[in-house]
Amino acid sequence: MVGSTWYGVVVVAAAALVPAAGVAIALARRRARRGAAHPWRWSFAEVGLVVGTAPWLWMILTPRGSGRSVEAVPLVGLYAQLTGDPAVAVEQIGGNLLVFAAFGFCAPLRWDLRLPLVAALACAGSITVELLQYGLAIGRVTSVDDVLLNTLGATAAALGVALMQLLSKRRQARAVA
Repeated sequence: MVGSTWYGVVVVAAAALVPAAGVAIALARRRARRGAAHPWRWSFAEVGLVVGTAPWLWMILTPRGSGRSVEAVPLVGLYAQLTGDPAVAVEQIGGNLLVFAAFGFCAPLRWDLRLPLVAALACAGSITVELLQYGLAIGRVTSVDDVLLNTLGATAAALGVALMQLLSKRRQARAVA
């Protein structure tokens, strides 16, 4: 069962939200006192990136026995998930879309990164995680589909930020006109 498998991760991640908000507030206040640009946005983006990504990395790097396997042909594993148990498909596909989604959302807010760079960095991070799963032989499947889904999730989140920024600029332009 999904809930019981990851219950500890979910509890720790949820419990970390309050201290994380405190860290973001303290960091933003410190930056504001020093006259930094965008202290609140940068602080919440940095903390959000860590808090939104760390639990997923914890989950996918948690050993499930020993050994290793590889799914190197794109979309084969994804097809199997989509034609199998719907609960497993939601867990696997949804989870993989969320692994680097916080990065995709927060990184452009913090460093003004463009969509192709966010996608490239998320892809590189995902490849790194998959190689770690393989190298550590933690009983996980090293899958090209996971890389694709991780990258897609980050890219979709970054696209959402880009659209929000575009709409904000249009509203500001109309307000001035």
